[in-house]
Amino acid sequence: MENLFFGVDYYPEHWPRERWETDAALMEEMGLSVVRLAEFSWAKMEPNLGEFHFEWLQEAIEILGKHGIKTVLGTPTAAPPAWIMEETPEIYPVDSNGIRRGFGGRHHDCQSNKTYRSHIKRFVTAMATTFKDNPYVIGWQIDNELGNSHHDLCMCDSCKSAFQDWLKEKYGSIGVLNKEWGTYFWSQDYASFEQIPAPRRTVTGSNPSAMLDWKRFCSDLIVEFQQYQIDIIRDICKSHFITHNFMGFADKVNYFDLAKNLDFISHDQYPGGFFTTPPHEKNEVLSAALDLMRGTKNQSFWIMEQQSGITGWETMGRTPEPGQLALWAQHTIAHGADTIVFFRFRTCTVGTEQYWHGILPHSGKPGRRFRELKDMIAKLKPIMPELKGTMPKAETGIVYSYDQNYAFQIQPHHPELNYVEQVVKYYKGFYERNIPVDFVSDKEEFHKYKLLVAPLQYLMNPELEKKYDEYVAQGGHLVLTMRTGVKNDNNVCMSEMELPGRLGTIAGIEINDYDCLVGCNTEVLWIKSNKLEPMKAEKWCDIIELKGASVLAEYSSQFYKGSPAITEYSYGKGKVYYVGHEPDHRLMQIFNEYITGNAGINLLPTTPDGVEITLRSAEAIDYVFVMNHNNFSVKVNLPKEWEAVFTGQNSELKPFQVDIYKAKITV
Repeated sequence: MENLFFGVDYYPEHWPRERWETDAALMEEMGLSVVRLAEFSWAKMEPNLGEFHFEWLQEAIEILGKHGIKTVLGTPTAAPPAWIMEETPEIYPVDSNGIRRGFGGRHHDCQSNKTYRSHIKRFVTAMATTFKDNPYVIGWQIDNELGNSHHDLCMCDSCKSAFQDWLKEKYGSIGVLNKEWGTYFWSQDYASFEQIPAPRRTVTGSNPSAMLDWKRFCSDLIVEFQQYQIDIIRDICKSHFITHNFMGFADKVNYFDLAKNLDFISHDQYPGGFFTTPPHEKNEVLSAALDLMRGTKNQSFWIMEQQSGITGWETMGRTPEPGQLALWAQHTIAHGADTIVFFRFRTCTVGTEQYWHGILPHSGKPGRRFRELKDMIAKLKPIMPELKGTMPKAETGIVYSYDQNYAFQIQPHHPELNYVEQVVKYYKGFYERNIPVDFVSDKEEFHKYKLLVAPLQYLMNPELEKKYDEYVAQGGHLVLTMRTGVKNDNNVCMSEMELPGRLGTIAGIEINDYDCLVGCNTEVLWIKSNKLEPMKAEKWCDIIELKGASVLAEYSSQFYKGSPAITEYSYGKGKVYYVGHEPDHRLMQIFNEYITGNAGINLLPTTPDGVEITLRSAEAIDYVFVMNHNNFSVKVNLPKEWEAVFTGQNSELKPFQVDIYKAKITV
């Protein structure tokens, strides 16, 4: 695949044919090299059964191609047309209230429905066959944002039957399922798999084991739905790549699984989304999402939708300030993106996304956004070939698990306890100190990391226990947290040992009691270095008994005042730290400094608030990105031996400025 670097999502079907040439020329002027097309255009391409109209799309691709722009095609299966839905309304998904959703939006499809699959096979086969030899088409995006809009969907009879088949495959017999789910509670025993429902709304409560398996099934269904289309395209378009656009910390589908059979993953990045808090309050969330995306395949990736203007549906987000769009694009590059595709080229005048602004406004006339991104592309293009495929060098890993997340969604314990927020809180401790981090699946190897943080390891199994044991025994430094080792893989509480189960051996502790901090916090003192300023334990407190571990911090209020809050234990050649609560920001800073020092983590330079440093490592040199997320100028102190990539770089960063240096970093 050739080098591409910058592109745009384009919708020629939204504009008159005579405008296409103008848009293509403007894209070429900007320095764009790739477009994504057609991911929502099924009705235009097949207005009636078997009546295919690809000629308009072929013409658009040809016009763009003559301006040096390649095409990625999206399969439009996120928006089946009205004629299909009218003919087979059972394709509409059913929610947990048993209500069948209707037409007028998108993602109005049941992904297990066999009739819908037959429509997909017919259409995707025809589309792939039409474009397999087109010299300007280089790849495919399957569907669009799989899992988006499907959180309460689908619970129709087709999905119920598919769930039952999934359970048969997993458990083999209904007797085994009854035992593993504990169905004797509330007389929920099943005589056959056919009795098991999709988990629609009950009178009160739901079986946690059944709910966890349902979430796993939904994820597997999406992975299989994607694979159904991958198989069609790979068979026909043998020279094209296949990708899909992920959504950061979205959790309907396990992205580690969804990524496996893609050539590379793509991601949609909206720092100023109308659905989020202001960007300056969550820079660590934006960086963490990008690092997670990189971690799903442990390789560089694309951005398939990069914010290029105000976002909005019924309501709108803030207008990006001058320089902010360019910063956000460079920020994604810094964390591992090889190609940036902006959403969208021109702001649409109709439909739900009339106020999801693109590079061009409704009028189609180039303005501030066009000029800002054009300048940034011209500046970055010369070094993009050197960055392609490079990765940050991380000595620190954070274990990320969709199963743990699902389990806490089912039983969050504390009303405000959230798995992703907990993970990001630990990530923020490293982010604030410019320490590169990898996200890693608990199925992957850990030994490449000096330091490994494993938050909320609530579900546990012997294989994972062994991995953690071996990691520490061979010299790794492991951080475990509250609610570790509580349940088995089927979401059933373990009773053979006190918490944290067998991991208590490598942590040197035992937990006989705990406290859910509803409506209160608990004070904590860091006693390791006599920093006796009171800090807070939030949401939860494990009441820890020492079994060889030493105390780093202790509770200083509640009835367990004086008992350990954070412990440290040497095991084999490594160390285990156990954090029995959610630390507040100050305590997290102190703890992070302590564990990174013990683990020998190499540090990048410290920077003022709002200034981030990260790097991508080529074979002979590292590219260091210094990014000012602030809307005011700041000064930074950087090593004199770092070589500036662009002229004019110095110790002062203007608002939203990004500088890049060449260096050789020891990490």
